[in-house]
Order: sequence, then structure tokens, then C-alpha cells
Amino acid sequence: MKAPSAVIASFATMLFMSSPALAGNCEVCIKVMDDVRGSMEKKDQKNKPQIEQALGKYCAKSPAELGPRERKICYYIDPMKRDIAQPFSLGMPSQKVCDRINKNNPEICAVKFPVATEKMEKQDLSKLRVKQLKSILADRNVECRGCVEKEEFVKKVQDTEHLANVEL
Repeated sequence: MKAPSAVIASFATMLFMSSPALAGNCEVCIKVMDDVRGSMEKKDQKNKPQIEQALGKYCAKSPAELGPRERKICYYIDPMKRDIAQPFSLGMPSQKVCDRINKNNPEICAVKFPVATEKMEKQDLSKLRVKQLKSILADRNVECRGCVEKEEFVKKVQDTEHLANVEL
């Protein structure tokens, strides 16, 4: 009787670990680390000074090349290049590197890409959390005064859909 419950528990653990909710954690940091790793030659990925130089080169790109969220991550990681180079040089995956540096600076994993809302139906918007709906409105520079219920936020997001493609 204990064997089936152990199998079910391990299956539930695997299902939880592969959940897409975890995939969004530190997403911008992971992208930056993957971009830096992709810009380096394989032999230089174990050399700490080369890693620090690659991080500096990546972050020195113009605002036209880097998005605002990538620039924000660069602002956070610039003073900690040496701390990033150590696990990076050991071949640690980007997710683990970001988790490690997040312990020193919790704002790193708080930077997220905006939720794509183009042509989303009301059913799809209602699946989002209120926090995500508020961030969509904040990205559009819209304030939802008097909004209390989730449906009010969903309606405001739909009403301001025309502001979605405005680039700041």
C-alpha cells in the first residue's frame, strides 16, 4: 500500500517542479546570463576575467540594443561581476547563477518581462493575477482608480488595449 502512495508523491513532485509558474522566476536575469554565455567562446567560459569582461561588454551595449529590463539587470549585476563570474566559470546553469545572486540582491529576480496582452480574450485576461493586471496597467501608464474587484481590472486592461503597443 505504501509503494503506490510513494509513486504518486514522486509524480506530484515532478509535476510541481516542471510547472510553468516556476519558469517565470528570474526570467530577465536568465536571458541576460544566456546572452552573455552565448556571446563567449567555449574556452573563455571558464576564465573569470573573461567572464567579467563579457558581462561588462554586454551591459555597455546601447539602449537601442538592450531593452529596459536588461539594462536594469545590468545595473544590478555590475557591482557583483566577480560574484557572478565564480559560479559562471564552473558551468553552473543560468537559473542557478541567478538564484545565487538573488540571495545578495532580491531585486534581481523581481525584474520580469511584461505580459503580452495583444489580442487576449477576456477569458485569458481573467486567468491572470491581479498583480499582473496591475503591472500591465502600470506599463501603459494607466491608473485604475476605484478598482477593487478583479473584473474591474480586466475591464480596464481591455479598455486600454490601444495603449499596449506604445513604446516608452
